[in-house]
Amino acid sequence: RRRPPPSTSILKSKRSQRPSTELAAAADDDAAGASDDRRTTPSQPPFSLPTALFLAGLAFDAYVEPPPDSSRWERGSSGCSVAFLSPAYTRSLYKGIVEVTPLRASDLPDEDDAAESLITGGGVDAALLVSVVEGAWKEDVTKLEKEQFHNGVLDLAGCAHVGRSSTAWSNVDEKKAKRNKAKGGSGAYHVKSSWGRGGQAVWEDDPPFYLYVQDPKTARLVFTLFDEDVVGGGQPIGSAHRRLAELLPGAKSDDAVSALKSQVIDQLRQSGKLQEAITIQTNPETGEEETIIDQDVVLRAINEMYSSATKADIKMSSKPRIKDKGGQRAMGMAAGAMIAGPAGAAVGGLLASMYEGEVRGKVEVELKYTPIPQVDLKMKERERYRVKGGLPGVEWGELYERMLGYGNDAGGGDDPRISGPQGLEFCAFVTHDETGCSCAIYRSLERRLICVSFRGTCAPVDLVTDASIAQVAWVDGEDVEEEDTVMIHAGFRKSLNSISRRLKELVLAAVAPGEDLSEYDVLVTGHSLGGALATCFVLDVAEYGMDAGRGLPQLEPSEAWWNGIASTFAKKVKIGAPPPPPRPRSLKMYNFGSPRVGDTAFCKKFDSLVEDGSIDEAYRIVNDQDVVTRFPRTVNALVLGSIDYDHCGPTVLITELEKQMSKMDEEKATFRQREMLWIEGESDDAACPIRDGNALSDPLGSGTLLGDIWDTLQQGDKEEKEETSSPFNFAKLGNMAEKVTGRLQQLSAEDVGSVIGIDKRFTQREIRFLKSIFTGEGLSHHMEDRYYQGMGMCAGYLALAGQELTPLEQLGRTEIEEAMTGGESA
Repeated sequence: RRRPPPSTSILKSKRSQRPSTELAAAADDDAAGASDDRRTTPSQPPFSLPTALFLAGLAFDAYVEPPPDSSRWERGSSGCSVAFLSPAYTRSLYKGIVEVTPLRASDLPDEDDAAESLITGGGVDAALLVSVVEGAWKEDVTKLEKEQFHNGVLDLAGCAHVGRSSTAWSNVDEKKAKRNKAKGGSGAYHVKSSWGRGGQAVWEDDPPFYLYVQDPKTARLVFTLFDEDVVGGGQPIGSAHRRLAELLPGAKSDDAVSALKSQVIDQLRQSGKLQEAITIQTNPETGEEETIIDQDVVLRAINEMYSSATKADIKMSSKPRIKDKGGQRAMGMAAGAMIAGPAGAAVGGLLASMYEGEVRGKVEVELKYTPIPQVDLKMKERERYRVKGGLPGVEWGELYERMLGYGNDAGGGDDPRISGPQGLEFCAFVTHDETGCSCAIYRSLERRLICVSFRGTCAPVDLVTDASIAQVAWVDGEDVEEEDTVMIHAGFRKSLNSISRRLKELVLAAVAPGEDLSEYDVLVTGHSLGGALATCFVLDVAEYGMDAGRGLPQLEPSEAWWNGIASTFAKKVKIGAPPPPPRPRSLKMYNFGSPRVGDTAFCKKFDSLVEDGSIDEAYRIVNDQDVVTRFPRTVNALVLGSIDYDHCGPTVLITELEKQMSKMDEEKATFRQREMLWIEGESDDAACPIRDGNALSDPLGSGTLLGDIWDTLQQGDKEEKEETSSPFNFAKLGNMAEKVTGRLQQLSAEDVGSVIGIDKRFTQREIRFLKSIFTGEGLSHHMEDRYYQGMGMCAGYLALAGQELTPLEQLGRTEIEEAMTGGESA
């Protein structure tokens, strides 16, 4: 692909600006080994400060997760859940929401697993699964209509999400359920079967779950009663399917949806709530005032209009085949033998093997359908999202806008492909219950821009993901014993793989109707763990396209990439002639405080995709002594073997405010913005100080303990040879001994390491690294407020959490110190 024109950059061209003397010196001090250890950075457009600042706000904004009890959540059966936050984006995918409240299941069979009966009781441990099957999924519709025996919801290929009730365990009766509920647990319980009456499951005050519907006229609800096992997962009891329009006739009314907006406005006006739903905003592009209606207030009003729910009794009509028929075959043979001897035994065994048993189970649910109103895609009809950040008092959006409007030499003007945060639309938030992997999706239809921001370490499960150093193959199924297999951090891959497929479906759906991903720029970012996940995601998309037919790369063939959003692409895709996965117009990644992701082969693959233009820009931004960016460490051990880790893309180092202040000798000295950033491969040719480098050196090299002693002895020997005629001089020997003794008195940890061939500069760097961990300084540099401060300084502002942004050129040293002291107190 041809590269797009370079974006506005803090550096006009490579190596065209004077580098930060402090950071360049640090790089020289820290870079262990000779110049041939320095890594060649891939060719790409220069680092863009506006892009970095824009994405920094999104990287930290992803830490704010939507409320867990919101009706906007789509709960997936695999643990992957999506919160739809923009009505316009949601409406492009779905036309309505079905609220399902499970009430009761009856005519349940008894448990046929003896071991399970001993653990949980004699009845089945019932849970209800409900999914939506859309008309575009012909194979699912055929299975439901034509096949008598199947696993219901568990056999569906096209359902992106499945609602699930709690489990009514058979050893929990009504009294125990009440005690569980009082402790904050589930109120579900089991009623044992009796003569002529099957068991029952009662979901007492079970919360509703929500299913999104693409086309309510053709959609079907699939109900599956599931017997959950403590050991082995469980199996379906029975399934049934019904058309949504049959259960809820109002769901197919187009008139109701088209008239919905005016009805809502009238209802809000009559209730006196219209004023709180309306705000006046100034369009930053036109300068005109616009009336914005709060979408949350509108959705609540719609929900009240459709407040009546319908109860439905659903009898199960299909079931899975019986897997083990040994017992019933033996009984059939015995019965047949009693009637007709050996011939009867054969017939009885044959009939018994053909018998699949009766379908059991009936479920009672409460259903409610709420249409999603059509939203005009003009910006004034949509809700604008303002980026703030994860911490109170941090204003990333304002900092970005102020920098673009403030004529400093670092900003260099606006990037025409980047809209300000006020022009963004927050589309969706994706998360996984088990892995904790989370990300946010934003878009700007005006700029044809899609942003994906991965959340960093936030929950205990994220710490487990971060702490591991084990590696697996990047492409699932490849032999890890092969020398050229690309390896990646096992925790990072597992985490991203849990949401990757659904995430790519949602990104594909973020384009405007009639447009294609190839017309859109995609920006990817993340902080901490999120930065590592962003790196993996970008590598996947750059190499294979936006392949939504699978998670991360695998040897097994992918499914059709459009399956998850079939209705969106139904007019474009011809079944039987599948096009390759689409690619964005441009793909850029700026991450912050990212740990190392994979081995050297992984990084070479990533850099090669930057070099050939598949990745348009990729930078890894590090705040001074951020310790997280130095992990995971390369390990060479007898037990673990060799585990190699390296960085992807060039490093961008930020000088912290305190270090800049140490240079300000005069009261009114100003900051030199060009000295605030060191960019690997642009600022100079120094090696990156946060890479491992080469730990080994010559034990007799200059500056080492043995090297200094050897130089002293060599100098003495040289002088002795020059004065061969003179007798042995004890004074010279004493002078040599004095020099050696003086050097030994200066013995340090670095000298001890150098004796066995460990580079002295490598040891110094590792000591500083360990010191930063134990003092907590390294971790403090990893936090959002320190990145906000560092990025703000690069943009020309004093940016402290909870304080107003102030141009640095207006401040002297005393004023800055007072502001920082006030910020720490706050």
